[in-house]
Amino acid sequence: MILVVAEQHDGMVNRSSWEVVAVAQQIARSKSDPIKVAVVGVDVEAAATELTKADVAEVLVVENDQLAVYTPDGFVEALTALVQAESPQLVLFSHTYQTRDFAPKLATRLGRALVTDCISSKMTPDGLVLVRPMFQGKFVADVSLRGAAPHFASFQIGAVRADAAALGKSAAPTRRIEVAIDGMAIRQKPEAPFKEAKQAVDLTQAERILAVGRGIKGQEHLSMVQELARALDAEIAASRPICDAGWLPMDRQVGSSGQTVAPRLYLALGISGAIQHLVGMKGSRTIVAVNRDVDAPIFEVADYGIVGDLFEIVPALIAALGE
Repeated sequence: MILVVAEQHDGMVNRSSWEVVAVAQQIARSKSDPIKVAVVGVDVEAAATELTKADVAEVLVVENDQLAVYTPDGFVEALTALVQAESPQLVLFSHTYQTRDFAPKLATRLGRALVTDCISSKMTPDGLVLVRPMFQGKFVADVSLRGAAPHFASFQIGAVRADAAALGKSAAPTRRIEVAIDGMAIRQKPEAPFKEAKQAVDLTQAERILAVGRGIKGQEHLSMVQELARALDAEIAASRPICDAGWLPMDRQVGSSGQTVAPRLYLALGISGAIQHLVGMKGSRTIVAVNRDVDAPIFEVADYGIVGDLFEIVPALIAALGE
């Protein structure tokens, strides 16, 4: 059995969890394993109902009053009990900040390894192999799963499209699981989530992203980009040099040292396409690149490429969108 641990916030399922459901379905087709999806927290009925649309065997609702606010200790206690009760062969997560917080401890608690940031999987005569990037995406490694189950793995956001998840002909059954959690085991006292600025955003959830690189030349030109972003109803992101220069906050950086995104539209302005940036956005559904250099690497992953001066093309796009 494959267990997918879905992530939810305020009853809303993180889109990357649907990507992991799609990954589990791909693996299950090769292994003929049933899939169960677990959602953890309190008052998560809305999230569970959304997940029942997936073509899975069962949706497990894991509840306890100690899970009302996320803490890594609380999640580890709850998921340890769940894994021991359900005995899955494989436990999958999306590679989010929350997963990175609790999943290593969960795997260690159960005496297993965690394969992180996977981008694909494949079946071999020796069994399932997980593929993950190394050295900032310059190489990929094939990781074979050895030893007793369960095996744990997280998948990079954008590794698979969320809409690749197959839906069931009818709603999957739901089973509520009560887990016992000792309040003394939770050492953290969480505070309200920190927000650096009012406009701060989780780029992993954005439908449209407008990203800028060194081709923008100066911070004073960002106002033009912001105008286009408003016209597209898009979030602004950047390559590392822009954030290093302080022109945009670090939470807007996309790439191996920033966020990994998979929007429906990724419009790259003046971004050459270094491998460190590409690994953070190549899972986007539609990539449009604007660059003066016809040989820019960004064009190798772009669905549409415009070779030209962004200072001519961006105003033209704004004008066209205003018509």
